[in-house]
Amino acid sequence: MKVARNSLFYIVTIGVFALVMWVFIEHGKLLQHSGNSVVLHESSLTNGQVSGTVPENTPIASVVNFFHKPLALLILQIIIILVISRLLGYFSQRIKQPSVIGEIVAGIILGPSVLGAFFPQLFAFIFPPESIEILHFLSQIGLILFMFIVGMELDFNILKRSAGTAIMVSHASIIFPFALGVGLSYFLYPRFAPGHVSFLAFSLFLGTAMSITALPILARIIQERGLTHTKLGTLALTCGAIDDITAWGILAAVIAIVNSGTWLDAGLTFGLSAVYILAMIFLVKPFLKKIGMVYIARETLSKQIIAVIFIFLLLSAFITEIIGIHALIGAFFAGIIMPKTSEFKKNVIEKIEDVSLVLLMPLFFAFTGLRTEIGLLNEPDIWLVFLLVLTVAVAGKFAGTALAARIGGLTWEISLSLGTLMNTRGLIMLIVLNIGYDLGVISPEIFAIMVLMALITTFMTGPALSLIRYWFGEKKQAVTEAGLHPLRILIAFGPPRMGSTLLKLSRFLLPPGNGGTFTGDITAIHFTPSAEVHPTQAAVYEKESFDPIKTTANQAGIKISTIYRTTDDVQAEIIRTTKQIQCELLLLGSAKSVFTTDHLGGKIRKTLHDSPCNVGILVDNDFTTASNVIVYYPEKENFLFETTVRNMALNPAINTITIVYQNDARSLSLFGDDPEEKIRIIQPDEMEIPEKIVGSYDLIIVHPDDWKDLVIKKMMKFKKLPSVLILKDRER
Repeated sequence: MKVARNSLFYIVTIGVFALVMWVFIEHGKLLQHSGNSVVLHESSLTNGQVSGTVPENTPIASVVNFFHKPLALLILQIIIILVISRLLGYFSQRIKQPSVIGEIVAGIILGPSVLGAFFPQLFAFIFPPESIEILHFLSQIGLILFMFIVGMELDFNILKRSAGTAIMVSHASIIFPFALGVGLSYFLYPRFAPGHVSFLAFSLFLGTAMSITALPILARIIQERGLTHTKLGTLALTCGAIDDITAWGILAAVIAIVNSGTWLDAGLTFGLSAVYILAMIFLVKPFLKKIGMVYIARETLSKQIIAVIFIFLLLSAFITEIIGIHALIGAFFAGIIMPKTSEFKKNVIEKIEDVSLVLLMPLFFAFTGLRTEIGLLNEPDIWLVFLLVLTVAVAGKFAGTALAARIGGLTWEISLSLGTLMNTRGLIMLIVLNIGYDLGVISPEIFAIMVLMALITTFMTGPALSLIRYWFGEKKQAVTEAGLHPLRILIAFGPPRMGSTLLKLSRFLLPPGNGGTFTGDITAIHFTPSAEVHPTQAAVYEKESFDPIKTTANQAGIKISTIYRTTDDVQAEIIRTTKQIQCELLLLGSAKSVFTTDHLGGKIRKTLHDSPCNVGILVDNDFTTASNVIVYYPEKENFLFETTVRNMALNPAINTITIVYQNDARSLSLFGDDPEEKIRIIQPDEMEIPEKIVGSYDLIIVHPDDWKDLVIKKMMKFKKLPSVLILKDRER
C-alpha cells in the first residue's frame, strides 16, 4: 500500500510540474522577436567563433565552436600534455632514465620542432597563439610551488657535517663551468645575443646556466641507484645543495643587473634584497619554527595552517618579483626557511607535490617545448656551436668537480662519479633558461641549443655512472666478497611486518656459529614502487619500512645490512640486486594477485623464473617460530633441500624435523644410517595428517611442484594450516 501511494505521488508531481513548465515555454515563445536573433548572431561572431569555414547550424559547427572556447581549449591542452608526458616519462623510466627526460622530450614533441613541423594545422588548432600566455602563467604557478619544495628539501644539517670538502668541491664545480661559459660568450655574443642586451648580462647569464646542477634530479638518481647512505651519495647531495644555494644567489644577482638600467638601480635592488632576506631570517623564520613545533602531525596540519603557508609562499614570491629578482627566488627562499622537522616537511610536501609535479610541471615542459625551435639550428655551423656548448658544459662541470674532489683526498672512483652526478642539469636549467628567455637575455637559437644540452647532460649521467663503476671493477669486487660469505640470504619485503617475519624465518635456515651467533650474511631490501617519490618522503618510507626488521635483528642478535631504492619495476630491481650481492637464497613473502588465489602467480612467478639464485616464498600464517617442521623432500636429488635440512638439524631452536621422503627407489642419505635424534624420516603413505597434527607443526617446507600437487590438494582443506616455505632451487 505504501509503495503504491509513493508511486502515485511521484507520477502526479512529475506530471503536474512538467505540464506547468510546458505551458510557460510555449507562451514564452510568443515574446520572441526577430531583433534578438540578429543580436545573438552578431555577438557570436565577436566571440571569435568560426564563420564561413563550416556551415552554420550543423553538428560539425557546434563541435568546432566548442573547441574554440578558451576553457575547453585549455582543458584539451592539459589532457594532451598530461597523456604524452606520462607516456614518455614511463618509457624514460623503463630505460633507466629519470622521468623528467621523457617529460622534456614530450614538451619538444608538442612544440614547433616536431608537431608544428610535421602537422602544422593540428599544432595551430591545439596551441593557437592566444592560448600560449595562459599556459605560461599556469606553468609559472607550478614552478613557484616546485621551487618552494626544492627549498624545503635543503638539509642544512648535512651541509654542516660535510661543509669542508663539499664547499670546495661544489664551488669548484661552479667556477670552472661559469668561467668557461663567460669565455664562450665572447665568441657567441656577436651572432647570438639579442641586440639590446649588454655583453655583461649575456656573459653572466650564460655562465650561470653552464654552472647549474639539478638537485631534485640528482637526488632521484642517487635514490634509484641505492647510493643514499654511501659516501658518494651523501657528498653528492651536499655538493648539490651548496651548488643550488650558490647558483640561485648568482642568478638573483644577474637578474638584478639585467633588470636595472643603471648601477644606482642595481644598488637599490641589492639593498631591498638584503632587507628582504634579513626580514625572512629574523622575523618570519622564528614564527614558522613555532608552527612547525605545534602543527607536526597530519591531523593537526589543518586547512587554515596550509592556507597560511600558501599565503606566506605567494607573498614571498610577490615581494621578490617586484624587487626585481624574480618570483622563483622568493619561492625558493620561502622553502629554505620553513621548519625542517621531517614529519612537518613530509606532510606539507605531500599536499603540494602532486598538484605541482603531476599537473602543473608538465605544462611547464610543454611551454618550454613551444619555445624550443630546433628548426632554427638549420646550418652546419650552428650545430658546431651546439657541440662546442655541450663540450664546454660537460668538461667544465666534470673537470672542476673531479679535480677538486681528488685534491680533497677522495678516490678517483668517487671523484669521477661525483663529477658525473654534478653534470646533471635537467629541470633546474630549463627554469633558468626560461627566466633568461623572459628577460630577453638569450635568443631563440641559444635557447634551443641550451635545452638540448640540458637534455643530453641529464641523459648521460646514468650510463656514465655505470661505466665508471664497471671500469673500477665492481663485478670483480662482488665476486671476491661473495667468497668470504658462503651463505648469503637476501630478504625482499613489501609490508614492514613481512620483513620482520622473514628475518625470524632466516634464523632457522642458518646453522649456528661460534658463541651462538649465526653464520652467513643477511641483507634486507625494500623498494618503494615509484621512481618519483620525493626525497623527504623516501627518507620517511625507508625508516618506517626498516624499523620492524631492525628491531627484530637487535632482539635476536643478528647483524643485517639494508638497501632501499625507489623504482617503477620492483621485480627487475630484486633480480638485479640478487646478482649484485651474489646471494644464495632470496626470501620473499607470497603475494596473491587480485585475479587469482595462486600464491605462486603473477609477479612471484616472474621472480621464480628469472632469479639467478635459490628462492624461498613464505606463505605466512602468523609465523613466529619453527620448533616443529615438516619437510616434503622432492623426488629428485636436491642440493638446496639437503643443505636446508642439515642446517636446521644443527639449529638448537628446532625440536623435530619430520621428513616426508617421496622416493621409494633409493634411501635418503642425508645422515647415513644414523640420522639426528630430532629427525624422523617417513614415507608419504605413513603420514596421515589430521587437523590436530597439522595444527601442531609450525612450518611446512615444500618444493613448488609438491606445493601444487600435494599441499593444495591434501592440506588446504584444514582450517589451521602452518606457515609454508616454498623452496625452489636455481637451475643448475
